[in-house]
Amino acid sequence: MAGDSETHLRDRGENTDIIRQPFLIGVSGGTASGKSSVCEKIMELLGQNKIDHHQRQVAILSQDSFYKVLTPEQKAKALKGQFNFDHPDAFDNELIMQTLRQILQGETVQIPVYDFFTHSRKEEFITVYPADVVLFEGILMFYSQEIRDLFQMKLFVDTDPDTRLSRRVLRDISERGRELEQVLAQYITFVKPAFEEFCLPTKKYADVIIPRGADNLVAINLIVQHIQDIMNGGLSKRHNGCTNGHSTPRQQRTSESSSRPH
Repeated sequence: MAGDSETHLRDRGENTDIIRQPFLIGVSGGTASGKSSVCEKIMELLGQNKIDHHQRQVAILSQDSFYKVLTPEQKAKALKGQFNFDHPDAFDNELIMQTLRQILQGETVQIPVYDFFTHSRKEEFITVYPADVVLFEGILMFYSQEIRDLFQMKLFVDTDPDTRLSRRVLRDISERGRELEQVLAQYITFVKPAFEEFCLPTKKYADVIIPRGADNLVAINLIVQHIQDIMNGGLSKRHNGCTNGHSTPRQQRTSESSSRPH
């Protein structure tokens, strides 16, 4: 469990050997539900979007960066829209776990860049520096228990299916060079069934459910308040009793701050 780890991020901004552990927040939800928008809104409200990457206290990662490298046969299917990118097996969970462990150890990590036009990883990487709070978003962030258990807070973005489909169509056509017919066929064949089988059942693991995504400013502001408490000394207070690198017990997870739909 992340809260029981003995590896902690060194307290930045002070000449001290006190070390503290980054607060990991998982953000899940269906395709085009607004997960990235929620994370970006949180970053904006915290004033972190205008800060240099080296100095940011909050970092955002996406599960989309961790698609597996495809075999030639799989890539041929992908180019025809016949590969299921919404299945758990499409993601490199081993690399996700390795990355999360490095983050918990306060290390700078190299995140792969996925090319959605060629369905392959690029040669380049994105460098993510140690942060006090890390938001990790993706459709199946809560599917693997091993990964799920690392998050000290779990958010599920709950958006109307028709809204998600319309967003998906617009995004895939404008940003990923897809044809409308291919997008709709892929949605019906893979995306919708995978959501119902793999993503939706993980909603029960969420600590906070956010209806309407980034439009739900009440829920987002409550989450931002909690993150601000952490950034403004919450973690330091938690670790005031640290001795020889051992932390105090993990802060109790916050209760659900938005009403679950009945």
